Amino acid sequence: MINYDPLKKFALVLSLCLPVCVNAQDIKKPKDNWQNLDLKKDSVFGMSTEKAYDELLKGKPHQTVLVAVIDGGVDINHEDLKQVIWNNPGEKAGNHVDGDKNGYVEDLHGWDFIGSAKGDVHFDNMEQTRQVRDYMVKYSKVDTNALTGKDLEDFNRFKKMRNDLTDKIKKADHTYGIITRVNEILDGMVKRMAVTDPGVEDFKNYVPQDKAESYVKKVLVEHLGEYKNLADFRKNEIDEGLKHYGEQLAFHYNVNFTSRDTVGDNYADSGEHFYGNNDVTGPDADHGTHVSGIIGAVRDNNIGVKGVANDVAIMSVRTVPNGDERDKDVANAIRYAAGNGAKVINMSFGKSYSYDKKAVDEAVKFAMSKDVLIVHAAGNDNKNKDVEPNYPNRTYADGSGTAQAWIEVGASGPTDDKTLKASFSNYGKNTVDVFAPGVKINSTTPNSTYALHDGTSMAAPAVTGLAALIRSYYPKLTALQVKEIIIKSVVKVDHKVAVKDAEGDGEHRMSFDEFCSSGGIVNAYNALKLAATY
Repeated sequence: MINYDPLKKFALVLSLCLPVCVNAQDIKKPKDNWQNLDLKKDSVFGMSTEKAYDELLKGKPHQTVLVAVIDGGVDINHEDLKQVIWNNPGEKAGNHVDGDKNGYVEDLHGWDFIGSAKGDVHFDNMEQTRQVRDYMVKYSKVDTNALTGKDLEDFNRFKKMRNDLTDKIKKADHTYGIITRVNEILDGMVKRMAVTDPGVEDFKNYVPQDKAESYVKKVLVEHLGEYKNLADFRKNEIDEGLKHYGEQLAFHYNVNFTSRDTVGDNYADSGEHFYGNNDVTGPDADHGTHVSGIIGAVRDNNIGVKGVANDVAIMSVRTVPNGDERDKDVANAIRYAAGNGAKVINMSFGKSYSYDKKAVDEAVKFAMSKDVLIVHAAGNDNKNKDVEPNYPNRTYADGSGTAQAWIEVGASGPTDDKTLKASFSNYGKNTVDVFAPGVKINSTTPNSTYALHDGTSMAAPAVTGLAALIRSYYPKLTALQVKEIIIKSVVKVDHKVAVKDAEGDGEHRMSFDEFCSSGGIVNAYNALKLAATY
């Protein structure tokens, strides 16, 4: 599933009733372009990208690096991205011919593996939901009391997954109800105020009728000023919450919903590669467009934002719906990207279950053979990935080893104190390599707009941009060398950092080398200095 933290959009409302992690770093907007700034010079723990351009890269030759963004789609007409969108030289628009003979007709800017001539998939289930549905069919006519051995193990696994899914449905339904109730309380307060567009002062002067109204008043007094008006608050804090949990109930956790018929492939055939369409934007390109801007939004056009890399071509490989991505599509996306010349692949998505890890592993091995560096987001569940794995990951299921040219990325915040680890970020001493800025990152969003997003989804493209920058200025370096440089050049964190307890009611401190193998935050200045010595 898309790997930015959707709860940040309406965490204020949920904080009234639920143990959602909301701290100062999540709410206060840091300096513009903070992810590219320098800790010593700018007092934010960025990547020192601007310092690298100012002091190391002026006048140096560089070449374009093709970067694949495997995601939910990219707005290829965005004002700050259209200049860096990949144009496939082997294809011609409108001729309905596979000009470069790669099996994909008119793949002008990439490919969409979750669409067809019928249209594009927007929503899909979580992988857990899909597997529970398959198990329900499998066991519908079986005497489960007679099961033994592996069959019994599979059945017990199904029961555990089904029970967990039932719990998630109950939680989503409960939270949807809470947000609905908050909305009703706010409606009543506004009606009693008899003010068309109440502001902070109106809420300060309001006398609550009960404890619930007191809570809502407190949130509005403290945070309404961060929004244009009450309508803007409602849109971001209430409507987004209702939308998020409504989608979980209708699509993500609903075993009766399926959208795969839109694609029209033989889903059981993981060896099937040639399906989809060339719509690389799709119905919701917010996430992929944001990721792309972090990597390579045009730096010198005096509009929008500044990407990390100044000479990239962005290939959009649409693979991730609103819901969990499917292993077959991920495998084909990796193969497509690597086979068509991408040197860095960004994968800001992940899930808790895998359906066909073998297919993904084989695609990753293909990418490794093509000297491709894969950058993957660690996820937003505040979990230790050494203990609780997610997918895809670099470890091959067949026991043949790991993908060496793979970087796993956690998310950090702007302040060099106990809050440096983003509260939502997964971590792992052995499974996460580095951390990078992922809190309140301003980047491109569809229709030439811009927005702040949180997530390891934002941290991964920061590293992808750095990898592309290194490969642009030092094109002879291999993917493994680039990974080594990025890891060796981190800024080490020499103080303990807080991590929220799993129950959400406290925190404890850990050394940063317990969060990731490198023990630090990526740094473009250090990396480029080191690259010059190879």
